[in-house]
Amino acid sequence: MSKEIQRIVERLGANAHRFSGKTVLLAGGAGFLGKHFVKVFQKLNNDVLDKPCSVISVDNYITGTKNLDESIVRDPNIMQVWADVTHPLPVREDIDFIIQAAGIASPVFYMRYPLETIESAVHGTRNLLDLASRNKNLEGFLFFSSSEIYGDPDPRAVPIKEDYHGNVSTVGPRACYDESKRLGETLCTIYKEHHGVPAKIVRPFNVFGPGMGHNDRRVIPMFTYQALNGRTIPVHGTGLQTRTFCYITDAIYGFLMTLLEGKCGEAYNIGNPDNEISMIKLAEMYPKLLPGASFTRIDYPDTYPAGEPNRRCPDITKARETFGYTSEVDVEDGLARFIDWARNERNYIDFEPEAALKKAG
Repeated sequence: MSKEIQRIVERLGANAHRFSGKTVLLAGGAGFLGKHFVKVFQKLNNDVLDKPCSVISVDNYITGTKNLDESIVRDPNIMQVWADVTHPLPVREDIDFIIQAAGIASPVFYMRYPLETIESAVHGTRNLLDLASRNKNLEGFLFFSSSEIYGDPDPRAVPIKEDYHGNVSTVGPRACYDESKRLGETLCTIYKEHHGVPAKIVRPFNVFGPGMGHNDRRVIPMFTYQALNGRTIPVHGTGLQTRTFCYITDAIYGFLMTLLEGKCGEAYNIGNPDNEISMIKLAEMYPKLLPGASFTRIDYPDTYPAGEPNRRCPDITKARETFGYTSEVDVEDGLARFIDWARNERNYIDFEPEAALKKAG
């Protein structure tokens, strides 16, 4: 992961100095994205900033896990706090930046925790916006929305621009996630207009990279887990549905640039439009990268929410024209990096009980 963090820092360039001596409140700091943010800020403190920034990382660990990296645990500039943003946070420090990345994004988990999903995106976001409004010198507030707010778009609207209003069911199985993210965006625009909060919105498109767990059933971790354990990769449905996968280095860079240079009250797609690929084509990459890997098409499991979009591809013109955002890593290169990371992760390898017992004996 160190190479990924280094590249993000390099791409930020002079913009990184905006964080010098500042305090950042990071909600959702124990999640996949949150842990990358923490490592980026640590790297900036160690190698770039004249005066270190302070990071307050909060999470209720409903799906995330505490960062046990010894360098993080012992870092005096990083505070890991158990806290639930659905309740007002007792923050006494002056805050310069707020990143609202708290939420439940995996379909498996938001189906399990639908009310918690709504609460984190709505009550949690409002509480953080209230906190933001009390910090008169706040420089930026970043709300993590989702490409899911577009729903299953009209084919004529793809690649999707930020002014597409979406095609989302308010009562569908994904509504707890989609609709709460949409309302979170509305809250941000209201607080910008009525309270002067410098709120910006990002809509990520299928971010992946080292640090993802396989148990939330995201497609790349799931495919990789199956392949590394010698199992057939399951491709749901026809396999013709497409996604655009954005590697973590491109994503975190885009998120931070949105926070620093995005226009207040506006939303930005962050993704890689050049990476649109069908699920069957994605599965076909695995035998090239992991000899012996195989795949087959299967029906959707009952636990997977219906209404999956057939296509998902961003138009990133707005981010490119506003702050020069581009993506560097194509999907095959990113997938190779991810597999190299996962093959050394204990959580990605099954251990047979019999083999474990023999080894222990």
